[in-house]
Amino acid sequence: MGVLLVAASRGSCLSYHRQQSSCRVDSVTTRRIGGHIRTRLTMCRGLELLPITCLERAKELRALFGSFLLKSDHSISGQPRNHSKLKLSEVAEPLKWKESFESLLSSQNGLCLFRAFLVSEFSEENIAFYLACEDFRATKPSKLAPKAKRIYEEFICLNAPREVNLDHATKAVTQENVERPTRFCFDEAQSKIYTLMEKDCYPRFLKSSMYLELKTRTG
Repeated sequence: MGVLLVAASRGSCLSYHRQQSSCRVDSVTTRRIGGHIRTRLTMCRGLELLPITCLERAKELRALFGSFLLKSDHSISGQPRNHSKLKLSEVAEPLKWKESFESLLSSQNGLCLFRAFLVSEFSEENIAFYLACEDFRATKPSKLAPKAKRIYEEFICLNAPREVNLDHATKAVTQENVERPTRFCFDEAQSKIYTLMEKDCYPRFLKSSMYLELKTRTG
């Protein structure tokens, strides 16, 4: 189950983000930002390509989730799996996601399923912005200005195509930061969106049929 989930999350769940940004997850590290321990996903490219529609992403991720459930009972050869031989880490992974929001985001499979859930709620822009900020923090100094402008125009400015829910003060501070960008100019906005997802989206995810069904299958 664990191998299949990791392969799927790398090859399918993040594929729509690759179409948007042609990026892949290279490494996972942690750092403290604004009082939170964050999962840092360093990706090779930013927001060069236009995003595909929300409907297309939702269809792709629903199909992926269905494949998780179908494949969970079979080995790669197509034969029924002996669940007694599954590694404890494979079975317990979804259970760990309810320990904390950080635990969920630090898991490739957890991130994949959480993103699918946000698509179903039409709020996927939150995790997309969070990941864009993580990518931005690894940007070379010479590319900070154009990338900061793209992120600001896509997620923060008035009537942005994927506008996130930020208060006026945070938007104003971020706008000033973007005019003289550093690698940390989105930290305050990212912290607000992280908190929003942790306090609002994450509890609903843990109660969703999407998560509960997967937890039952692997429990």
